[in-house]
Amino acid sequence: MTDLYDIALQTINGSQATMADYRNKVILVVNTASRCGFTPQYAGLEALYRKYKDQGFAILGFPCNQFGAQEPGEEAQIADFCEKNYGVSFPLFAKVEVNGTQAHPLFSHLKSKAPGLLGSEMIKWNFTKFLLDRQGKVVARYAPITTANEIDSAVFSLISR
Repeated sequence: MTDLYDIALQTINGSQATMADYRNKVILVVNTASRCGFTPQYAGLEALYRKYKDQGFAILGFPCNQFGAQEPGEEAQIADFCEKNYGVSFPLFAKVEVNGTQAHPLFSHLKSKAPGLLGSEMIKWNFTKFLLDRQGKVVARYAPITTANEIDSAVFSLISR
């Protein structure tokens, strides 16, 4: 399996990055969508990001169109939507697949380290969240219904170490 920090990323504006850019940070990885019932979670995620970003916390948002075609737009449209409607300033990345043979390597890695219910690695819907500690270890996987407020104490605990 690929080392977490070797995984290549493409930002929503087309720049190249790697997970190494987030080394030594507490990270929350989220697969997102702009036309989902959970889309308003962007507001809470942005608030959580602003609260802790100066303490070594990052949220990485990965738009995905695999669930009900709820992210049909192109990257520029997605970025514009997130900024205009929710003031999103945390890093967003190019659209990815999170399940199947074309799943992005980051999500393959995260799912293998933190399977869901009954050991299933498959992501069930938009806004599934993975929390990583400063060493890149996946410490929790959260269901789409879990809000940023519900994750706040876990983030605080990790950044306080």
